[in-house]
Amino acid sequence: MFAVMFPGQGSQAIGMAKEFYDRYSFVKNIFKKADEVLEFPISKLILEGPSDQLNITENTQPSIFLVSYSIFSVVKSEFNIDLNKAKYFAGHSLGEYSALAAANSVDFNDAIKLLKKRGKSMQLAVPFGNGAMIAILGQEIKNIEKILLDIDVKNCQIANDNCPGQIVVSGTISEINKLIDTLKKLSIKNIKLPVSAPFHCKLMKTATEIMKKEINNTKFNLPSPKIISNVNALEQDNVDRIKSLLIEQIESRVKWRESIQYMINNGIKKFIEIGPGKVLTGLVKRIDKNVESYSINKYEDIEKININD
Repeated sequence: MFAVMFPGQGSQAIGMAKEFYDRYSFVKNIFKKADEVLEFPISKLILEGPSDQLNITENTQPSIFLVSYSIFSVVKSEFNIDLNKAKYFAGHSLGEYSALAAANSVDFNDAIKLLKKRGKSMQLAVPFGNGAMIAILGQEIKNIEKILLDIDVKNCQIANDNCPGQIVVSGTISEINKLIDTLKKLSIKNIKLPVSAPFHCKLMKTATEIMKKEINNTKFNLPSPKIISNVNALEQDNVDRIKSLLIEQIESRVKWRESIQYMINNGIKKFIEIGPGKVLTGLVKRIDKNVESYSINKYEDIEKININD
Protein backbone atom coordinates (compact mmCIF):
# COMPACT_ATOMS: atom_id res chain seq x y z
CA MET A 1 0.00 0.00 0.00
CA PHE A 2 1.14 3.52 -0.73
CA ALA A 3 0.40 7.10 0.31
CA VAL A 4 0.90 10.39 -1.55
CA MET A 5 2.39 13.50 0.13
CA PHE A 6 2.33 17.16 -0.88
CA PRO A 7 4.96 19.66 0.32
CA GLY A 8 4.56 22.90 2.22
CA GLN A 9 6.34 26.23 2.46
CA GLY A 10 10.10 26.15 2.05
CA SER A 11 10.10 23.85 -1.00
CA GLN A 12 9.72 26.69 -3.50
CA ALA A 13 12.34 27.58 -6.13
CA ILE A 14 12.37 29.75 -9.23
CA GLY A 15 11.65 27.63 -12.31
CA MET A 16 9.88 24.81 -10.45
CA ALA A 17 7.71 22.79 -12.86
CA LYS A 18 9.22 24.60 -15.89
CA GLU A 19 10.03 21.23 -17.47
CA PHE A 20 6.34 20.25 -17.30
CA TYR A 21 5.18 23.72 -18.36
CA ASP A 22 7.37 23.61 -21.48
CA ARG A 23 6.41 20.04 -22.38
CA TYR A 24 2.62 20.02 -21.88
CA SER A 25 0.07 22.51 -23.18
CA PHE A 26 -2.46 21.48 -20.52
CA VAL A 27 0.04 22.48 -17.79
CA LYS A 28 0.32 25.89 -19.49
CA ASN A 29 -3.48 26.01 -19.31
CA ILE A 30 -3.45 25.21 -15.57
CA PHE A 31 -0.93 28.01 -15.00
CA LYS A 32 -3.01 30.37 -17.15
CA LYS A 33 -6.13 29.50 -15.17
CA ALA A 34 -4.27 30.29 -11.93
CA ASP A 35 -3.29 33.72 -13.33
CA GLU A 36 -6.93 34.41 -14.20
CA VAL A 37 -8.36 33.20 -10.89
CA LEU A 38 -5.86 35.20 -8.82
CA GLU A 39 -5.88 38.18 -11.22
CA PHE A 40 -2.11 38.14 -10.83
CA PRO A 41 0.70 36.72 -13.08
CA ILE A 42 1.73 33.94 -10.70
CA SER A 43 2.99 31.88 -13.67
CA LYS A 44 5.64 34.48 -14.49
CA LEU A 45 6.67 34.69 -10.84
CA ILE A 46 7.12 30.91 -10.57
CA LEU A 47 8.99 30.55 -13.86
CA GLU A 48 11.10 33.73 -13.79
CA GLY A 49 11.10 35.14 -10.26
CA PRO A 50 12.34 37.26 -8.58
CA SER A 51 12.87 34.98 -5.59
CA ASP A 52 12.18 37.70 -3.00
CA GLN A 53 8.65 38.02 -4.43
CA LEU A 54 8.14 34.25 -4.66
CA ASN A 55 9.18 33.95 -1.00
CA ILE A 56 6.44 36.32 0.18
CA THR A 57 4.00 34.00 1.93
CA GLU A 58 0.89 35.09 0.03
CA ASN A 59 2.72 34.19 -3.20
CA THR A 60 4.54 31.10 -1.93
CA GLN A 61 1.45 29.22 -0.80
CA PRO A 62 -0.56 29.34 -4.06
CA SER A 63 2.66 28.80 -6.07
CA ILE A 64 3.57 25.54 -4.34
CA PHE A 65 -0.03 24.39 -4.66
CA LEU A 66 -0.08 25.20 -8.40
CA VAL A 67 3.15 23.29 -9.03
CA SER A 68 2.07 20.26 -6.97
CA TYR A 69 -1.33 20.14 -8.67
CA SER A 70 0.28 20.42 -12.13
CA ILE A 71 2.74 17.58 -11.51
CA PHE A 72 -0.07 15.44 -10.07
CA SER A 73 -2.10 16.12 -13.25
CA VAL A 74 0.80 15.08 -15.49
CA VAL A 75 1.23 11.79 -13.63
CA LYS A 76 -2.49 11.10 -13.93
CA SER A 77 -3.22 12.13 -17.51
CA GLU A 78 0.05 11.54 -19.37
CA PHE A 79 1.33 8.43 -17.61
CA ASN A 80 -2.05 6.92 -16.75
CA ILE A 81 -0.93 6.31 -13.16
CA ASP A 82 -3.89 6.53 -10.80
CA LEU A 83 -2.44 8.03 -7.64
CA ASN A 84 -5.97 8.17 -6.21
CA LYS A 85 -5.60 4.43 -5.59
CA ALA A 86 -3.44 5.44 -2.63
CA LYS A 87 -4.77 4.55 0.80
CA TYR A 88 -4.07 8.08 2.04
CA PHE A 89 -3.15 11.58 0.88
CA ALA A 90 -1.36 13.95 3.26
CA GLY A 91 0.13 17.41 2.94
CA HIS A 92 2.45 19.46 5.12
CA SER A 93 0.61 22.64 6.21
CA LEU A 94 -0.47 24.31 2.91
CA GLY A 95 0.17 20.91 1.30
CA GLU A 96 -3.04 19.70 2.90
CA TYR A 97 -4.90 21.93 0.42
CA SER A 98 -2.97 20.29 -2.44
CA ALA A 99 -3.97 16.91 -1.05
CA LEU A 100 -7.63 17.92 -0.83
CA ALA A 101 -7.67 19.28 -4.40
CA ALA A 102 -5.97 16.14 -5.75
CA ALA A 103 -8.50 14.02 -3.84
CA ASN A 104 -11.37 15.94 -5.51
CA SER A 105 -12.51 17.37 -2.18
CA VAL A 106 -12.08 21.02 -3.17
CA ASP A 107 -12.13 22.66 -6.60
CA PHE A 108 -8.81 23.92 -8.04
CA ASN A 109 -10.07 27.51 -8.31
CA ASP A 110 -11.33 27.51 -4.73
CA ALA A 111 -8.14 25.93 -3.36
CA ILE A 112 -5.78 28.44 -4.98
CA LYS A 113 -7.95 31.38 -3.89
CA LEU A 114 -8.06 30.05 -0.34
CA LEU A 115 -4.26 29.73 -0.27
CA LYS A 116 -3.74 33.26 -1.57
CA LYS A 117 -5.98 34.54 1.24
CA ARG A 118 -4.42 32.18 3.77
CA GLY A 119 -0.92 33.35 2.90
CA LYS A 120 -1.86 37.02 3.06
CA SER A 121 -3.77 36.71 6.34
CA MET A 122 -0.93 34.75 7.97
CA GLN A 123 1.59 37.31 6.74
CA LEU A 124 -0.42 40.19 8.20
CA ALA A 125 -1.29 38.48 11.50
CA VAL A 126 1.99 39.60 13.08
CA PRO A 127 3.83 42.82 12.08
CA PHE A 128 6.97 42.12 10.06
CA GLY A 129 9.97 41.57 12.34
CA ASN A 130 7.85 40.83 15.44
CA GLY A 131 7.82 37.06 15.08
CA ALA A 132 10.32 34.30 14.37
CA MET A 133 10.70 30.53 13.97
CA ILE A 134 13.57 28.25 14.87
CA ALA A 135 14.34 24.61 14.09
CA ILE A 136 15.67 22.67 17.07
CA LEU A 137 17.80 19.67 16.20
CA GLY A 138 18.58 16.40 17.95
CA GLN A 139 15.93 16.65 20.67
CA GLU A 140 12.80 14.75 21.65
CA ILE A 141 9.59 16.73 21.67
CA LYS A 142 8.99 16.19 25.41
CA ASN A 143 12.35 17.85 26.18
CA ILE A 144 11.42 20.96 24.18
CA GLU A 145 7.96 21.11 25.77
CA LYS A 146 9.62 21.05 29.22
CA ILE A 147 12.09 23.81 28.28
CA LEU A 148 9.26 26.04 27.01
CA LEU A 149 7.40 25.47 30.27
CA ASP A 150 10.47 26.08 32.44
CA ILE A 151 11.43 29.42 30.85
CA ASP A 152 7.80 30.65 30.80
CA VAL A 153 7.46 31.85 27.21
CA LYS A 154 3.71 32.35 26.84
CA ASN A 155 3.86 33.26 23.14
CA CYS A 156 6.13 30.43 22.03
CA GLN A 157 4.83 27.07 20.93
CA ILE A 158 5.88 24.03 18.93
CA ALA A 159 4.79 24.69 15.34
CA ASN A 160 6.06 21.56 13.57
CA ASP A 161 6.92 18.09 14.83
CA ASN A 162 8.61 17.09 11.58
CA CYS A 163 10.62 13.99 12.42
CA PRO A 164 12.78 12.64 15.24
CA GLY A 165 15.35 15.32 16.01
CA GLN A 166 13.68 18.15 14.05
CA ILE A 167 11.20 20.33 15.92
CA VAL A 168 10.17 23.84 14.88
CA VAL A 169 9.11 26.51 17.39
CA SER A 170 7.22 29.74 16.60
CA GLY A 171 6.78 32.85 18.73
CA THR A 172 7.48 36.51 19.27
CA ILE A 173 11.01 37.61 18.42
CA SER A 174 11.79 38.49 22.07
CA GLU A 175 10.64 35.11 23.40
CA ILE A 176 12.34 33.20 20.59
CA ASN A 177 15.59 35.01 21.45
CA LYS A 178 15.07 34.04 25.10
CA LEU A 179 14.62 30.42 24.00
CA ILE A 180 17.76 30.60 21.82
CA ASP A 181 19.79 31.82 24.82
CA THR A 182 18.51 28.91 26.90
CA LEU A 183 19.25 26.37 24.15
CA LYS A 184 22.77 27.78 23.80
CA LYS A 185 23.39 27.26 27.53
CA LEU A 186 22.15 23.68 27.19
CA SER A 187 24.31 23.11 24.07
CA ILE A 188 21.22 22.31 21.99
CA LYS A 189 21.64 23.05 18.29
CA ASN A 190 19.10 25.34 16.67
CA ILE A 191 18.71 27.26 13.43
CA LYS A 192 16.72 30.46 12.92
CA LEU A 193 14.48 30.00 9.89
CA PRO A 194 14.25 32.56 7.05
CA VAL A 195 10.50 33.15 7.42
CA SER A 196 8.52 36.36 7.55
CA ALA A 197 6.02 35.37 10.25
CA PRO A 198 5.62 32.88 13.14
CA PHE A 199 3.33 30.24 11.62
CA HIS A 200 1.29 27.57 13.43
CA CYS A 201 1.00 29.30 16.77
CA LYS A 202 -1.62 31.35 18.61
CA LEU A 203 -0.13 34.59 17.23
CA MET A 204 -1.97 33.64 14.00
CA LYS A 205 -5.37 34.25 15.65
CA THR A 206 -6.46 37.00 13.23
CA ALA A 207 -5.62 34.73 10.29
CA THR A 208 -7.77 32.01 11.82
CA GLU A 209 -10.75 34.38 12.01
CA ILE A 210 -10.34 35.41 8.36
CA MET A 211 -9.90 31.86 7.09
CA LYS A 212 -12.78 30.52 9.19
CA LYS A 213 -15.18 32.61 7.13
CA GLU A 214 -13.47 31.77 3.82
CA ILE A 215 -13.31 28.01 4.44
CA ASN A 216 -16.89 27.79 5.73
CA ASN A 217 -18.10 29.59 2.59
CA THR A 218 -16.27 27.13 0.30
CA LYS A 219 -17.80 23.89 -0.96
CA PHE A 220 -15.94 20.75 0.05
CA ASN A 221 -16.68 17.15 -0.96
CA LEU A 222 -15.63 13.91 0.69
CA PRO A 223 -12.02 13.24 -0.42
CA SER A 224 -10.95 10.07 -2.18
CA PRO A 225 -8.65 8.75 -0.83
CA LYS A 226 -8.94 9.82 2.81
CA ILE A 227 -6.86 12.78 4.01
CA ILE A 228 -4.60 12.72 7.06
CA SER A 229 -5.06 15.94 9.04
CA ASN A 230 -2.01 17.86 10.28
CA VAL A 231 -3.87 18.78 13.47
CA ASN A 232 -4.62 15.32 14.88
CA ALA A 233 -2.59 13.02 12.57
CA LEU A 234 -5.70 10.94 11.84
CA GLU A 235 -7.63 10.07 8.68
CA GLN A 236 -10.71 12.19 7.97
CA ASP A 237 -13.95 11.14 6.30
CA ASN A 238 -16.32 13.93 7.33
CA VAL A 239 -16.53 17.16 5.32
CA ASP A 240 -17.46 19.42 8.26
CA ARG A 241 -14.61 17.97 10.30
CA ILE A 242 -12.16 18.50 7.43
CA LYS A 243 -13.17 22.17 7.30
CA SER A 244 -12.89 22.71 11.05
CA LEU A 245 -9.46 21.07 11.13
CA LEU A 246 -8.22 23.29 8.28
CA ILE A 247 -9.29 26.28 10.38
CA GLU A 248 -7.59 24.89 13.50
CA GLN A 249 -4.47 24.11 11.48
CA ILE A 250 -3.45 27.78 11.22
CA GLU A 251 -2.68 28.02 14.95
CA SER A 252 -2.00 24.32 15.60
CA ARG A 253 1.08 22.15 15.56
CA VAL A 254 1.79 20.30 12.32
CA LYS A 255 1.99 16.71 13.54
CA TRP A 256 3.94 15.40 10.57
CA ARG A 257 5.95 12.73 12.41
CA GLU A 258 2.75 11.36 13.95
CA SER A 259 0.94 11.52 10.59
CA ILE A 260 3.61 9.42 8.87
CA GLN A 261 3.73 7.01 11.79
CA TYR A 262 -0.07 6.62 11.69
CA MET A 263 0.07 5.74 7.99
CA ILE A 264 2.91 3.25 8.50
CA ASN A 265 0.99 1.65 11.39
CA ASN A 266 -1.95 1.28 9.00
CA GLY A 267 -0.05 -0.62 6.34
CA ILE A 268 1.72 2.03 4.23
CA LYS A 269 5.01 0.73 2.82
CA LYS A 270 5.67 3.41 0.20
CA PHE A 271 5.41 7.21 0.18
CA ILE A 272 5.35 9.32 -3.00
CA GLU A 273 5.98 13.07 -2.70
CA ILE A 274 4.38 15.17 -5.46
CA GLY A 275 5.59 18.75 -5.82
CA PRO A 276 8.70 20.91 -5.63
CA GLY A 277 11.67 19.79 -3.55
CA LYS A 278 12.35 16.60 -1.59
CA VAL A 279 11.76 17.80 1.97
CA LEU A 280 9.02 15.33 2.89
CA THR A 281 10.87 12.39 1.33
CA GLY A 282 13.81 13.19 3.58
CA LEU A 283 11.59 13.45 6.67
CA VAL A 284 9.99 10.05 5.97
CA LYS A 285 13.44 8.45 5.75
CA ARG A 286 14.28 9.89 9.17
CA ILE A 287 10.98 8.70 10.66
CA ASP A 288 11.30 5.11 9.40
CA LYS A 289 14.16 3.95 7.20
CA ASN A 290 12.36 0.66 6.48
CA VAL A 291 9.70 2.21 4.21
CA GLU A 292 10.22 3.43 0.65
CA SER A 293 9.92 7.14 -0.10
CA TYR A 294 10.68 9.12 -3.19
CA SER A 295 9.83 12.46 -4.74
CA ILE A 296 8.32 13.37 -8.11
CA ASN A 297 9.37 16.82 -9.26
CA LYS A 298 11.06 16.07 -12.61
CA TYR A 299 9.86 14.23 -15.72
CA GLU A 300 12.36 11.40 -15.24
CA ASP A 301 11.08 10.81 -11.69
CA ILE A 302 7.65 9.77 -12.99
CA GLU A 303 9.09 6.89 -15.00
CA LYS A 304 10.32 5.35 -11.75
CA ILE A 305 6.87 5.21 -10.13
CA ASN A 306 5.51 1.77 -9.40
CA ILE A 307 2.31 1.82 -7.33
CA ASN A 308 1.58 -1.87 -7.71
CA ASP A 309 4.29 -3.56 -5.69
